Amino acid sequence: MKRNITVQLDEEVIDRAKVLAAKRGTSVSALLSQQVIKMAEEAARYEAAKQRALAMMDEISSRRRPGEGEKLTWTREEINDRWAQRKEAEGTTE
Repeated sequence: MKRNITVQLDEEVIDRAKVLAAKRGTSVSALLSQQVIKMAEEAARYEAAKQRALAMMDEISSRRRPGEGEKLTWTREEINDRWAQRKEAEGTTE
């Protein structure tokens, strides 16, 4: 369901948006809608990546070496290997 909203922009911004929309063969409304959707999707991807990173940090930080108290046990290579494995499993390489 689509709804209308009112947005106040400077005249210069409106003029530039109209030109850009015309060049792309769309409306200013559609142009703004596309950008808001893109920003929301990027924010959701960022939040998901943040949650995965926090979960990984919790998992790794809970590992302890026997007899060495609270010393963490991961190495740089282990962290990089895990990151690469997760990216491969997700089908991304970024």
